[in-house]
Amino acid sequence: MSRNSENIEVVVLGGGYGGVKAANRLARRAGVSVTLVNPRPDFVERIRLHQLVTGSDDAVEDFGEVLGGNVRLVVDTATLIAHAERRVSLAGGGTLVYDHLVYAVGSGASAPGVPGAAGFAHTVADLDGARRLRSTLAETPATAPVTVVGAGLTGVETAAELAEAGRHVTLVCGGVLGPSLHARGRRPVARRLAALGVRVLEGAGTRVTEVTRDAVRLADGRDVTGAVTVWTAGFRVPDLAARSGLSTDAHGRLVTDPTLTSVDDDRIVAAGDAGVITGRPFRMSCQAAVQLGTGAADTILRRIAGKSPAPVRLLFAGQCLSLGREQGVTQFSYPDDRVNALHLSGRPAAGVKEIACRSTLRQLVAGARKAGSRAVREDGSGPRRNVPA
Repeated sequence: MSRNSENIEVVVLGGGYGGVKAANRLARRAGVSVTLVNPRPDFVERIRLHQLVTGSDDAVEDFGEVLGGNVRLVVDTATLIAHAERRVSLAGGGTLVYDHLVYAVGSGASAPGVPGAAGFAHTVADLDGARRLRSTLAETPATAPVTVVGAGLTGVETAAELAEAGRHVTLVCGGVLGPSLHARGRRPVARRLAALGVRVLEGAGTRVTEVTRDAVRLADGRDVTGAVTVWTAGFRVPDLAARSGLSTDAHGRLVTDPTLTSVDDDRIVAAGDAGVITGRPFRMSCQAAVQLGTGAADTILRRIAGKSPAPVRLLFAGQCLSLGREQGVTQFSYPDDRVNALHLSGRPAAGVKEIACRSTLRQLVAGARKAGSRAVREDGSGPRRNVPA
């Protein structure tokens, strides 16, 4: 039952792909008031952050475009979830009460745990990190070498983007190039990187053991010089759930059942990278987040209607990666996200990646239209919005 006899209050923590998708879907239901809490006043297109680094995209959209006007936007950060009282504390000193909560705080760059990495390596996992990297590169001679650590999709895309912009790039894999890809899908990636002049270092001996101001040291003893080091190896989630006494896995993700409901509290559901279904871990991705946002909203809506929520089923199509602005690779997969030998490369794959980026944004814009008029910021412009107590 709601604290308010007229409205059911839903708080969404996090304004990424999953959080926005959930908020818009929930705000369409009469009698449901939705508040979204996000640390910044703009929506970040995380899948374009590697483009921000070279200036081909700013990776930012106004929340007024992607968030419905029926959603109250609070620019702040959640610091504690008092789930017994159904209350969220905010860094700005306010609190929000809720009847249901969507935990969609996302993920960021992992803590490398490698000496020197925290002080000398840049990241592209969030907007601030990508902007700092762009600023550093602008102050670094174009002929100076750049080292990218980590050969997952983020590392490969970043290395290709920088190389296409004229940088001398070394990609340090720490293992195999493109580990999430099928062996056949890795071949066009390797060819394109070679064509761009990227030096690719693979194998067990390429694990980074130390980062200094002008080099990284590898497990096999080699030193790779570079004026700028970019760390893309791995992601981590905020510790908000663990700090709030909720069950988390070894990576800090909120543990849920198949309906995305917290195993501790049926008033809390997860969406995106910061949650994990018991026994069914999924790849952190935009592709998963938009589906999980819909699933989280549907779980809450079914409970509001007095119905049992249904298990969420994720369906994957593959992995799209850009290799600069002109080339790419699309790795196809089975619906359960297991990759197969089918892939597309070259200009057609670059087109597929761009279509995927644009269609994801269009999904959010369409959801915003269904959830009312434009959202507003905390300067008070636009429709009136509730303020945290």
